[in-house]
Amino acid sequence: MTTEKKIAPKAPEVPKHGGEVSRRGTTELVTSRGRTSIADAAVRKIAGVATREVEGVHNLGTGGARAVGALRQRIPGSSGRNVAQGVGVEVGERQAAIDLDVIVDYGVSIVGIAQAIRGNVVSSVEGMTGLEVTEVNIAVDDIHIPEEEAEKTRVE
Repeated sequence: MTTEKKIAPKAPEVPKHGGEVSRRGTTELVTSRGRTSIADAAVRKIAGVATREVEGVHNLGTGGARAVGALRQRIPGSSGRNVAQGVGVEVGERQAAIDLDVIVDYGVSIVGIAQAIRGNVVSSVEGMTGLEVTEVNIAVDDIHIPEEEAEKTRVE
């Protein structure tokens, strides 16, 4: 008896206004055969990874969250880096709203990086979950300057 591994089909690309491409699934999350629910934690992780994929994003999270995250990474046996750090979501049955706290690299256009982040997050979350992303709010909490990091290392 052979067992075949079933692979979920990729969502088709659907053109959106403004030339962007959205990956929308052909199936609904609520059907006559049952309902699929997606946890906030799953959407937070997808949005966190999608945000970090954008060039010019240095990190996510506010100062306190980054400090706790850095401490957590140093603890032996911990789960390591928290990809959902700096990401807040509200997930309903068919829609999601996402809030991001980001730190960008010095020299990048904040307007440009915000557009890139929104596009990547919307594409990733909609493509992987089938949820409609109603908004992606971005708070730029800090600018990463490499020289500041080098000075901190020397002083410590």
